[in-house]
Amino acid sequence: MFKYEKGKIVSGCVTGVENYGVFVGLDEFYCGLIHISEISNTFVKDINDYVSVGETIRVKVVDVDEENYHIKLSIKDINYRVNYRNRSPIIEVGSGFDPLKKQLRVWMNQKKDKK
Repeated sequence: MFKYEKGKIVSGCVTGVENYGVFVGLDEFYCGLIHISEISNTFVKDINDYVSVGETIRVKVVDVDEENYHIKLSIKDINYRVNYRNRSPIIEVGSGFDPLKKQLRVWMNQKKDKK
């Protein structure tokens, strides 16, 4: 089954803004374009009022060109903003991977005992 299907909502990073649309990087192989007509149901005077380069947004897949790895996207009628403000920042605890390293021996011994 193909990763990007018509109608599916996925996340991507805005990589470029032009007067005709928005380029969105979806992964290491696929990029997509949100044509200006797929940004809003109303007149779009300035695309920069909707998105910024580097911003992570949700997009709806409109069409897929598997041969060229291009995807037509839309942000019409969906909540395209990804809100990270409510997330807690990741805090380094200083122990790194030591707890996993210690527990790995226990897990390996448990697995051996079950055989």
